[in-house]
Amino acid sequence: MHGEAGGDYRDLVVFLAAAGVVVPLFSRFRMSPVLGFLAAGVLLGPDGLARFADVVPWLSWITISDAAQLRSLSELGVAFLLFMIGLELSWERLKAMRRLVFGLGLTQVAVCAAGLAAVFMLMGQPLVSAAVLGMGLALSSTAVVMPVMAERGRLTAPAGRATFAVLLAQDLAVAPILITVTVLAALARSMGGGGDFDPSILRPALFTLIPAAVGLALLVVLGRLVLRPMFRSVARSRSRGQGGELFVAASLLVVVGAGMAAQAAGLSMGLGALIAGLLLAETEFRREVELAIDPFKGLLLGVFFVGVGIALDLDAVAADPLAVLGLAALMTFLKAALIFGAARLWGLGNRTAIEAALMLGPAGEFAFVILGAGLVEGLASPAFTRTVMLAATISIFTIPLMALVAQRLIRVAPQAPDVPPEALAPAAVAAQVLVVGFGRVGRLVGEMLSEHGQPFLALDSNASTVSRGRAEAANVFYGDAGRPELLKLCGIESARALVVTMDAPSKVDEVVAAARSLRPDLSIIARARDSRHAERLYGLGVTDAVPETTEASLQLAENTLVDLGVPMGLVLASIHERRDRFRKMFQEAMPKGDAPRAPRALRTTLRR
Repeated sequence: MHGEAGGDYRDLVVFLAAAGVVVPLFSRFRMSPVLGFLAAGVLLGPDGLARFADVVPWLSWITISDAAQLRSLSELGVAFLLFMIGLELSWERLKAMRRLVFGLGLTQVAVCAAGLAAVFMLMGQPLVSAAVLGMGLALSSTAVVMPVMAERGRLTAPAGRATFAVLLAQDLAVAPILITVTVLAALARSMGGGGDFDPSILRPALFTLIPAAVGLALLVVLGRLVLRPMFRSVARSRSRGQGGELFVAASLLVVVGAGMAAQAAGLSMGLGALIAGLLLAETEFRREVELAIDPFKGLLLGVFFVGVGIALDLDAVAADPLAVLGLAALMTFLKAALIFGAARLWGLGNRTAIEAALMLGPAGEFAFVILGAGLVEGLASPAFTRTVMLAATISIFTIPLMALVAQRLIRVAPQAPDVPPEALAPAAVAAQVLVVGFGRVGRLVGEMLSEHGQPFLALDSNASTVSRGRAEAANVFYGDAGRPELLKLCGIESARALVVTMDAPSKVDEVVAAARSLRPDLSIIARARDSRHAERLYGLGVTDAVPETTEASLQLAENTLVDLGVPMGLVLASIHERRDRFRKMFQEAMPKGDAPRAPRALRTTLRR
C-alpha cells in the first residue's frame, strides 16, 4: 500500500523535476520557457519515453503515465493567470477597453467561426459539425499567448493590450458557445426524428443562462462586500507579527473559491478568477496579493503546458502527417488573416494588427472543451474531430514561433495610425514618485507633490493607514516596501524618485538598501532619526537624508530669530548655510560613485 501511495505522486514529482531541469536548460539557450514545458510534456508523456517503459522498466519512474493527475492542476494554472490579468486590468481599464473587447473581440470570434466553418463545409463536413468546429477553433490560447507576450515585454504595448482584449472577449464567449452547441444538438435530434420542431427541447439549454447570469452577479456583489474586509483583517494580523502566511492562504482562497463558484454557475473557472482579480484590483491590497500569487501561477501554468505536450499523440501525427500539419497551417494562417482584417477594421495600425493576428492565429485550450462537447452531443465526426484536435495542439506549439515571426514583420511593416490610446487602456502612469510610508509625514509629502503636479504612488504596511489614505482618494497601496519584488511591481524601474518617510530607522535602512540594489541611479530621499542615522543612510547610498532632530533645531532657530527681529533674508541665508554644512558632514560617509542628487525643487519640497 505504501508503494502504491507513493506512486500516486510520482507524476507530480516528475513534473517538478522537469521544471527544475528542462525549463532552465531552455532559458539558458534563450528559448521560451513555454517551449520548455511543452517539450517536457512530449518527451516525458505516454508517446515519448514512457512508451519504452516495458523494455526499460526504470523509465517508468522518470516519465508521466497518467495525464489525468495533472489536469486539475493545469486548470488552476489558467485560473491563476486570468486572476493576475484581472489584478492588472481593473474595472476602469476594462471600461476604457470596451470598444476592443466587445467590438474587435466579438467581431473576431464571429468572423473566425464563420470562416473556419465555411472551410470545413468545403472539406465535406455537415453544416452543424462545421459550425461546432469553427466555433471551437475561433478561440485562442490565453494560457500560452499571455506568458509569451509577457516574456517578450509586449503586454503593455498596443499589440499586447489589443491581444488581451480579444482574449477576454473569447473567454466571455465560451459559455454562450457551449450553450449554442447544446441548442444545435437539440435541433439536430428534433429534426432528425422526422417530426416538427418542438421549442420545448430548447428550454433546458436556454435556462442554463439564468444560473450563469445570477452566479456572475452574486460573484461581483459578494466580492465587493467581502474581499476588502477579509484582507484588511488578515493585514492587521500580519502587522501584529502573526501569520504572514495567512495572506498567501487568503489569496489562494479567493482564486480557487471564485473559480469554483463560477463553475457552479455554469461558467469557466478562469472567468471566475478574472472577476475576482478585477474586484481586488480596486483595493489597496492589489500589489501584495499579486506578489503572493505569482509563484503559484508560474508553477501551475507549467503544469498546463506539460499537459498540452502530453496531449500530442505522436503516433496519430505520424500516421497522417500531411493531413495534420496541413490542417494546422491552414487553420492558423486563415484565422490570422481574418483577425488582421478585423483589427484593421476596428482601427488598429498595421504593426499592431500583424502582431495581434499572428499571436491569436493558433488554437486555444477551450477548443478541446468545445470540440469535446460536440463529440458528446454527437454533432461532430469522431475521426475528423480527433484530427482537428491534433492540428489544434500542434498550432499551440507554434505560438512562441509566431512571436518571433511577428517581431521580424513589424520591423519592416509600414506604420499606420493606431486606435486612440484610451481604447488600449495604457498602464499606470510611468515616472511616478514612490512614497514609502503614508503616515503624517508621507501624507504631507504626497499633498505637496500633488500640489506641484507630480504623480506619486504610496506604500504602507499599516492597513488602517492605507484605508484612511484611500478614503481621501490617495494612490496608496498596502505592502512591505522592504522587498525588492514589491518595489518592482510598483514601478521602481521607471520611478523618478523614492521618498522614504517611515519613523522606524531599521525599516528605512531596509527599504533604501532594496531600492538602491534595483536602481543605482535613482534619487532616494529618506527620513533619518538623527545625525548618526543620516550618516548611515548616506553610507547606504541615499541621495538626501533629512534628520528629524537637525531639521527641527533649524526650524526652531529660524522662527526664534525672526521673532527677535532679525531680517528674514539673513536668517534664511544662515539656515541654508548651516544645513549645507550638516549635509557635507553627513556625506563624508557616502561611498565613492554616489548616486545623483535629487532635483533641487524636489529636495526643497520634501524639507518643507
